[in-house]
Amino acid sequence: MEITKTKIQRNKRIMKDLDWGSLTFGYTPTNYNVRCYYHNGKWGEIEVSSDEYVHIHMASTCLHYGQEAFEGLKAYRCPDGKVRVFRPEENAARLQSTCQGIVMPELPTDRFVEMVEKVVRLNQDFVPPYESGATLYLRPLLIGTSAQVGVHEGKDYLFLIFATPVGPYFKGGFSSNAYAITREFDRAAPFGTGKYKVGGNYAASLRAHKIAKEKGYASEFYLDAKEKKYVDECGAANFFGIKNNTYVTPKSSSILPSITNKSLMQIAEDLGMKVERRPIPEEELATFEEAGACGTAAVISPISRLDDLGTGKSYNFGEKPGPISTKLYETLRGIQYGTIEDKHGWTRVVVE
Repeated sequence: MEITKTKIQRNKRIMKDLDWGSLTFGYTPTNYNVRCYYHNGKWGEIEVSSDEYVHIHMASTCLHYGQEAFEGLKAYRCPDGKVRVFRPEENAARLQSTCQGIVMPELPTDRFVEMVEKVVRLNQDFVPPYESGATLYLRPLLIGTSAQVGVHEGKDYLFLIFATPVGPYFKGGFSSNAYAITREFDRAAPFGTGKYKVGGNYAASLRAHKIAKEKGYASEFYLDAKEKKYVDECGAANFFGIKNNTYVTPKSSSILPSITNKSLMQIAEDLGMKVERRPIPEEELATFEEAGACGTAAVISPISRLDDLGTGKSYNFGEKPGPISTKLYETLRGIQYGTIEDKHGWTRVVVE
């Protein structure tokens, strides 16, 4: 496919001054992003840009009616010197599902993967060194750009991917954190947009997250919106619990289908564990030997304690990561970094 270069500035950013070990999970500029426009019913050519800004109409549907979707994945510099990405086809599929949900044109999988590979290669100097604790985070973003005042889908769209090096999502890296069960707020309604990766779901979580952080917790924890009886999500991550050599994770129409969780379920089976995806009553939390939150950003964040702010009840899982959570984490990370056999073909080498 032809690559169009646009707005390429002469002065490239230099990454040699970056202190990889002190990076937070925030935004650090890199040199390039890649873009593709949808107009007149079809996707255009891939463009390369060094502009960090997007020029859109003030009446764009992404600004007024929530026609916005995004994804998150990472590029890893491995001990063999290669740079790998993890399951980009799954991100493409999830984005396509979101597009169906909020009526946006679907980007073909091959175009998505091509743009992932392109943005990594263009910014390969910003892929942090192996064992630095940092990775290159990729943020695919799809927005409606049509000027529209009435409530209906737009005709024009922009898909882009930018890259930024990031440190651990939680300050302590792979360490246990306490979460707060909130009953005052819901992240998403049953049969709403909870299963899609749209910005509105995250906006709905900001107040609960702020309150949890102010009370000293790593994040908020949601029960189902309808009855407040079943486990839903850990803030912006999926939940899993471990008991009797079984990996248990919630089944709900309002939960984002996590690619990390999907991978961990397969790894658990590979390790000889039983896997159950089903509704989890809150009272069952007391029976788990280990518990954790999982997602692209944190990979696995073991949960030390869940405090129900409404009832005063606490569920304790230990101050240190449990042995099974640790094994799952080490196995997944090993696959991502190419140190453990990738027998399911999940990783893709982008830079040799």
